[in-house]
Amino acid sequence: MMPEHIAIIPDGNRRLARRLMGRPWKGHEWGIEKIKDVLMWCKECGTRIITLYVLSLENLRKRPKRELNFLFSLARKEIKNMLNDRGHIVHRNRVRVRFFGRTDLLPEDLQEGIKKVSEMTSEYSDYFLNLAIAYGGKQEIVDASRRLAADAIRGVVDPRHINESLLRKYLWTNGFPDPDLIIRTGGEKRLSNFLPFQSTYSELVFIDKLWPEIRKEDFFGAIEEFGRRKRRFGR
Repeated sequence: MMPEHIAIIPDGNRRLARRLMGRPWKGHEWGIEKIKDVLMWCKECGTRIITLYVLSLENLRKRPKRELNFLFSLARKEIKNMLNDRGHIVHRNRVRVRFFGRTDLLPEDLQEGIKKVSEMTSEYSDYFLNLAIAYGGKQEIVDASRRLAADAIRGVVDPRHINESLLRKYLWTNGFPDPDLIIRTGGEKRLSNFLPFQSTYSELVFIDKLWPEIRKEDFFGAIEEFGRRKRRFGR
């Protein structure tokens, strides 16, 4: 059994770079390249949807400004490549790219680039790459609840009809199935505010290797572990 949707917490960029070079932020460059590897591995195993935890709200608020600026410069560079290079991996494989989170907190030029990439790839439907940026799971639920309450006050929604399915429509991830499998690299064993609503029945696999270190055999090993599990969904 192959997972239709894999979500990943790609942890360990800074630790690897600090160990090898003493320059922790350099690891983020390696991390971006690893995302491209994983896209191809997903294609090989038949998984069409991948969601990555790129930047949490906590990171956005607590990381040094210098590091955030470096991350934003990397994001700008990759967005520019997507917009200008028709040979980019997302175009070659018809990958729809979608960003979700409090993207309004990002620099304005980055917001504009995100919008352009989303529009440019909106007609692709072979594969889907969701990037959680400035994202927090609790905040997602709060925002969804706030918008749902506002619609109830306006009379758009009957409070008696509010249920799980309706709330899902107000989440930033609306339109995608819950992840079958969540992989976290880097040795930590927690979800760190990543998709708390959507992950209730996801299978979790933790890989000790740091994100840029993982290889194809590690990734496929996680999928094999998923295949050995019996998913009961509360039964």
